[in-house]
Amino acid sequence: MVGTELLPAIEQIRDRLTNVREVIEVTPEGGEADPYEAWLASSAPVARPADVDPGDVCLVMYSSGTTGRPKGVMLTHTNMVEHTLNAHDGWVFEPGDKSMVAMPLFHVGGSSYVLFGIHDGIPSVMTRDPDGASLAGAILNGANRTFLVPAVLAQVLQSGPDAVKLFGALKTYTYGAAPMPLPLLRAAMEAWPDTDFIQVYGLTEVAGVATHLMPEEHRDALASGRTEVLVSAGKPIPGTEVRVVDPGTLADVPVGEHGELWLRSKQVMKGFLGKPEETAKVLVDDGWFRTGDMGRVDAEGFVYVQDRIKDMIISGGENIYSPEVERVLAEHPALMEVAVIGVPDDTWGETVKAVVACKPGASATEAEIIEFCRERLAHFKCPKSVDVVEALPRNPTGKILKRELRAPFWEGHDRSIV
Repeated sequence: MVGTELLPAIEQIRDRLTNVREVIEVTPEGGEADPYEAWLASSAPVARPADVDPGDVCLVMYSSGTTGRPKGVMLTHTNMVEHTLNAHDGWVFEPGDKSMVAMPLFHVGGSSYVLFGIHDGIPSVMTRDPDGASLAGAILNGANRTFLVPAVLAQVLQSGPDAVKLFGALKTYTYGAAPMPLPLLRAAMEAWPDTDFIQVYGLTEVAGVATHLMPEEHRDALASGRTEVLVSAGKPIPGTEVRVVDPGTLADVPVGEHGELWLRSKQVMKGFLGKPEETAKVLVDDGWFRTGDMGRVDAEGFVYVQDRIKDMIISGGENIYSPEVERVLAEHPALMEVAVIGVPDDTWGETVKAVVACKPGASATEAEIIEFCRERLAHFKCPKSVDVVEALPRNPTGKILKRELRAPFWEGHDRSIV
């Protein structure tokens, strides 16, 4: 299937698509005249071919590439089926529900999420882009459950009372793929008290979700004042095991201490397409997958994701996790978007830099922002410099591209972090 605007590009390489039997055009308008709808109407169910094995690759998804070049992740039938069953635990679609699929299908947040609706036999409303008009149209068309990145939630809350009221029609709002600032989550739960919020953490390499924070855990944490639970990634979904390992010694660390998060599950990918050496770096003995994420697991089993190992800042021998600083910056009343990166320093190796965008009509100086952080953080964790920009660079799924923010500062330095 291909969208109308990309059809000319497909025609240019059509002779090289040796395993493609038919190209189906999908028009933005849809309707009965849509070639895709006509193709569906003329098709008939077929039995599964006998030579298809559950371990066969059925999907190649490319990782987001926020810290480096994307890699093709080979996902099998087993990976996708296990994810559909395990990540769907604890919530269901009900008769009359419609699922809004607003994440692109080239991202695991779209391709895996859409299977929940198919599994439960309910219709899905697919948006071309996660913009206000498309999302509003889907909700007006009956969509009442969705998965979106936190940046979209922020835009809705900034769009006025009509938009907030419209989004109140959602029964379930699942969010992930990027950190959710605590002030934003509080504002959302206050704006939509009847909506169930579910936070998910995962990776393309595990077909999507590995842990989740369920609606009752959101409400209990808010009611009890245990806001630290709201910044956790919840607990492992069924069928997933989590270890926290010292990335240097590869020994398990004590409960509550920091290390690299390792996952084991039937959802773990087959490997990276055409990259056996890269695969061997992350798929280790006994089926464990090295996520490249630093984190910890507390005594209750809640998983806290601190940072990507590549994003961790080492200043004067101290490890600084950018999300911890970003959560403080997000509390500043003038700031809408925040990112923290490490930049080279002749004395400390790296120092902390904040790159921020202000809310419409608001402003803040570098000195004000640094002082705000010093009142709430140890000084070595605070930004030493702040850049105020119009907007932060993001990829098509809403993740901030820190490598683009870092690039001009690390040019010509030995320890270039991509």
